[in-house]
Amino acid sequence: MLRRNVSRSLFDARWIMAPFYFGLVVALLLLLFVFLRQLLNYVLRIADMGPADAVLMALSLIDLSLVANLMLIVTLAGYENFVTRIDSGGERRPQWMGMVDFAAMKSKLMGSIIAISAIALLRIFMKIEEGSRIDPEMLRWMAGIHGMLLLSALVLAVTERLARHRLLPPPEPPASVPPPMPPPA
Repeated sequence: MLRRNVSRSLFDARWIMAPFYFGLVVALLLLLFVFLRQLLNYVLRIADMGPADAVLMALSLIDLSLVANLMLIVTLAGYENFVTRIDSGGERRPQWMGMVDFAAMKSKLMGSIIAISAIALLRIFMKIEEGSRIDPEMLRWMAGIHGMLLLSALVLAVTERLARHRLLPPPEPPASVPPPMPPPA
């Protein structure tokens, strides 16, 4: 009975994660406020924007959107993977919901982080193109960090593939192939 109660308590401890996911929803709302404020700021300045400013505006909004997507994926997939299945009522569930396991969530997380890093680098390159002076040390650090993120994603993908390959049963030879003949003596 003690063993069962301990097991049940540990299993029920998954609900401790629920406030974390609701906190991410609050953070998502705060990010929406920042996005709308930024958008309004750009709308009010649109007449003074040149092409490079318009591209930087789009990159800023895309950056915020990627972070919001990332938060949503982590919130929904994390809640479903670690707490309980989300009962969405009569609403149509997005196709990916219920199919994003921990490995897929890590992959999506790394993809989003790399995209955000690439956008930050692109912003720097746009500023250089405009003639702005950029600290070369900062540019080296940003490029190095981006490279490390890419390398980390590659290592993560390779390890996930190796782990998945080890979990699969060995393939059986096709039934129509005869066994190999021994060499003539």
